[in-house]
Amino acid sequence: MLLKSKNAIIYGAGGGVGSAVARAFAREGARLFLAGRTLAKLEAIAREISASGGIASTAKVDALSERSVQRHVGAVAKQAGRIDVLFNAIGMEDVQGIPLLDMPVEDFTHPVMKATRTQFLTARWVAKQMVQQRSGVIMTITAGPAREATPHIGGFGVACEAVEGLWRNLAGELGPYGVRLICIRSAGSPDTPGLQGVFGTHDDDPATSDTALADVARGTLLGRLPSVAEVANVATMMASDRASAMTGTYVNVTCGSRVD
Repeated sequence: MLLKSKNAIIYGAGGGVGSAVARAFAREGARLFLAGRTLAKLEAIAREISASGGIASTAKVDALSERSVQRHVGAVAKQAGRIDVLFNAIGMEDVQGIPLLDMPVEDFTHPVMKATRTQFLTARWVAKQMVQQRSGVIMTITAGPAREATPHIGGFGVACEAVEGLWRNLAGELGPYGVRLICIRSAGSPDTPGLQGVFGTHDDDPATSDTALADVARGTLLGRLPSVAEVANVATMMASDRASAMTGTYVNVTCGSRVD
């Protein structure tokens, strides 16, 4: 098992990506600490993991609150003894489908402010634990617009780029302590409600939205978009010791919609 005896925190574990990562981590032997805003979703995932022989506990955490994050990380560290992996899958609550020239400033800045605050707080407090043990992996997920000129996506691309910049800087500071920083960059998974919702905001006609999604998939080198399980499988590999030489980078999980 790739993550046997590893303790992993997943923030945003109730969402499509977070829950998929939780299942993949559990399958590879990790002990999970699932956190998010909606306890019912977390508990449902934890029950599923437990029924499959995994170990998962849940906590309601407001990732915008430094006190909430600090208390949660401290409680996990005390209970588990160490924190080996952090995966951050917290949503940005971005508004799309509106030209920037017509977008209220609050709608533009909200995802940027939420992403940078939640990512900084969760990474910072987990990193404090990892620095003491001189090992660990801190991961997040962004998307292609971090490096593209994409119209009508509001502050989403800016937020993704800000998070990637934060990850690079943290990698520079934490590398000497044996802590790795990895960013998973996805093209979006068609089997998550989030991607369907995004295309819906760009086109009110469901039939046209489905066609646009299919066109995007056909435009990749593999002729499809990555499933959320594929994204989670890559995250599992990056969290494992088999990726021990990787830090300060992003991993392209786009089926070739972007070529490095």
